[in-house]
Amino acid sequence: MNVLSSAKSAIFSYLMVVYLFYNPTDSGAVQLNSENLDMTLASNELVFINFYAEWCRFSNILQPIFDEAADKVREAFPEAGRVVMGKVDCDKESSAASRFHISKYPTLKVIRNGQPTKREYRGARTVEAFADFIKKQLEDPIKEFFNLKDLEVLDTKKRIVVGYFDRRDMVEYNTFRRVATNLKEDCVFYAGFGDVVTAMHPPGHPIIVFRPDVAVSDANDETFTGNQNNFDELNIWVQQKCVPLVREITFENAEELTEEGLPFLILFHGPDDHQSIKDYKTIIETQLITEKQNINFLTADGKRFAHPLHHLGKSQSDLPLIAIDSFRHMYLFPSFKDMFVPGKLKQFLNDLYSGKLHREFHYGPEKSDDNTIEVMVVSNNGQDGGPRKGTTPPESTFKNLAPSNKRYTLLKDEL
Repeated sequence: MNVLSSAKSAIFSYLMVVYLFYNPTDSGAVQLNSENLDMTLASNELVFINFYAEWCRFSNILQPIFDEAADKVREAFPEAGRVVMGKVDCDKESSAASRFHISKYPTLKVIRNGQPTKREYRGARTVEAFADFIKKQLEDPIKEFFNLKDLEVLDTKKRIVVGYFDRRDMVEYNTFRRVATNLKEDCVFYAGFGDVVTAMHPPGHPIIVFRPDVAVSDANDETFTGNQNNFDELNIWVQQKCVPLVREITFENAEELTEEGLPFLILFHGPDDHQSIKDYKTIIETQLITEKQNINFLTADGKRFAHPLHHLGKSQSDLPLIAIDSFRHMYLFPSFKDMFVPGKLKQFLNDLYSGKLHREFHYGPEKSDDNTIEVMVVSNNGQDGGPRKGTTPPESTFKNLAPSNKRYTLLKDEL
């Protein structure tokens, strides 16, 4: 009995050490390093990490705030495996900094179910803001419907994923919930159960359907045909459907988009002009999909982004219009209607890549050929006119929305 008791005691002690190592009870954010980082990511639904450097003054300002928030979050969500707020000293853990592509300090990243989200935390840096952010992240990402008619009145400007299940305790639903947790910022997720959805699927065979944003796209509903028990397979499929080639730029995501470092091709449209968005998306998806590694395809509400329009010498009465922001200058596509001419928009991009757009602002049009794009020039005083020597294209306005050196220590100028 003594041997057995000793063995049980040793096993219990070992398990407690492991639990405390990966679920520390010390105050403040958990210090993550090469020994505990992967296990912490794998064993928690949500991990919120502060990547910092001790020599960075912004990191030093943030540290006590982040630590206090970690204590508050730990008190609110004490159960193991739910959430951890951690911190990584990037000078000591350079491999972790490289792994998560850290280019400024402090960087705050969210890891869900072991996978980094594409969006960093860019909100207010207060204890209350961090705690509220965590609380929101842990909310159920799925909205339950109780009548099939409820699905007839969903927002047609949103991308939606609908699941039809027998019960909540199905393995398939758990996989669906994990995927929804990862992608809830890109799609809206709905689920129905039992008698509510019996007409929509055979018993024991759940169905998952993607419903596109039909108000601003011409895409069709699609049903997932893969293995609903395979998280990676379902996650990839939903990601492909929910993360669009053409995205909307807002003041909330502009910093994130700017930090990607790719020039913007932007459709400025009126707030209620859904048809122009549809047409623009169709052109991009059918003619320019091979350019997605070189440029960000965006739409922008011309009312909200009136300042860039003014910078181009335009106003809401000129909408819709298309422009490139290269993060140095802005170039105006001559006519929205030219978008429908095969090859015109692609040539506009090619002229950006080759430097032709910039040269023509200084020296006038190059020798004409069938593919020439006569770019609209806006002089420094905002008056339209032909290309002429001595003019300068308008400076970028979106570069001003990039990460601020008043908030971060930037390691390098990636823009």
